[in-house]
Amino acid sequence: MNKTKNLIRPLIRGLYAYVPGEQPQIKGLIKLNTNENPYPPSPTVLNAVKAAVDGQLRLYPNPTAQPLREKLAKVHGCKPENIIIGNGSDELLAMAARAFVEPVAAFVRRRLVDKKSAALSRAQLQSQSLIQFFTPSYSLYPVLAAIHGAAANAVPLAADFGIPPVAELRRKKKWDFRAALTYITTPNAPSGRGYSTAELESLCRAQHGVVILDEAYVDFAHENALKLALRHPHVIVSRTFSKAYSLCSQRIGYFVGHPELIAALDKIRDSYNVNGLGQVASLATLADLTYYRKNFQRIVATRDRLARELTALGFRVFPSQTNFLLVRPPVFRAGEWLRKLRDRKILVRWFDFPETSNYLRITIGRDDDMAAFLKATRAILSRSPA
Repeated sequence: MNKTKNLIRPLIRGLYAYVPGEQPQIKGLIKLNTNENPYPPSPTVLNAVKAAVDGQLRLYPNPTAQPLREKLAKVHGCKPENIIIGNGSDELLAMAARAFVEPVAAFVRRRLVDKKSAALSRAQLQSQSLIQFFTPSYSLYPVLAAIHGAAANAVPLAADFGIPPVAELRRKKKWDFRAALTYITTPNAPSGRGYSTAELESLCRAQHGVVILDEAYVDFAHENALKLALRHPHVIVSRTFSKAYSLCSQRIGYFVGHPELIAALDKIRDSYNVNGLGQVASLATLADLTYYRKNFQRIVATRDRLARELTALGFRVFPSQTNFLLVRPPVFRAGEWLRKLRDRKILVRWFDFPETSNYLRITIGRDDDMAAFLKATRAILSRSPA
C-alpha cells in the first residue's frame, strides 16, 4: 500500500461513493435523468436574486436562515423551532446520521467501559448503531450509513414497490423496529410510488427510533405526511426547494420536526451552512406559490400523458406521484435503451443494480422534450428486429 493510502481512514478507503446523475455539457442535449423541474424559477425569484447580487455578497448570510424558518413556519402551521434549514436536504440527511446514530465502533468502545452500556443485549447494541431503509430507494442512504460507520439494514419493498404492512414486517423479522434511524422516501424514488399518510403513520407508530419521511417529490403527490412530524416527536419530514421549486443550484432543503430533535441537529450544523442567495431565492419562492402550483399541474398532466403513450408502445409503466416515470422497456434491455437514447442526445437514468437493472427512470420535461423523447423511442422500436 502506498504512503498516501495510509493517510486515509480504512473506512473511507473501502467506501463506494454516491453517484449522481450525469451532467454533461452538450449542445442540444435533452436531460431527462436528474428529476430537475423543466420550468425556470418565477420572475419574482429571479428579480429577487438579481437585486441581491450587490455589495452585500461580502457579508456572511443569516447563520440560521431565520427569516426563511419563520416564513416556512407560517406556511406549515408550526413554529420556527420546528424547522432547520440545510445546504440541500442531503446535508440534513447526513446530519441526522451523525446526531441520532452511534457508529458501531464508538458504541463497542463505550460498552467496554460503561457498565450501563455493557448490560445491553447484542440486539440493542445493533439497533442503536443501525440505519435502515427500504430498497430500491434513494441510493444515498447506504452511503450515509457507510460514511458514519453505522450498520445498514436494507429491506426490500413489495413487488409493486409498496411498503409491506407492519404485521408482515414483524412476521418476516427483517425490519428492526428499534433502529436508531429510519429513512423512508415518500413518494418513493426511483419507483415514483406514492404512500398514504395512514400507512406511513402505522409504520411510524411502530418505530422506536427517529423516522425521516423524505418528501423530496411530495408536491407532485396526492397527499403529504407533514402532520406526522408535528404529531409524533420521533418523526421528521424532509423537504427540498430543488425538485419542485426549480432551485437545484441554490441547494436549499429543510426538516420539520420536534424542537428537541431540531435543536440536536442544530448543534452539529456547520456555521453559515446556507448561502445568502439561496435564502433570498427561497423566500421569494414562498411569496409566489401560485406560479409553482401551476407548474406542478403542467408536469403532472405531461407525466400522465407520457405514461399512456409509453404503455401503448409496449412499455410497462409504474404508477407515479412524482415528476418522473419508472418504466420497463420492451424489445431491448434497459441498458441498451440508455445507450440508444444517448446516441440521440437524450439522457435518462438507469440504475445498474439487481433490483432496478430492468428499468429506466424518465424525468418529465417540457412537452417539446417529451415529444422528442417519444419520436426517438418510436425510431428505436422501428429499427428493432421483427
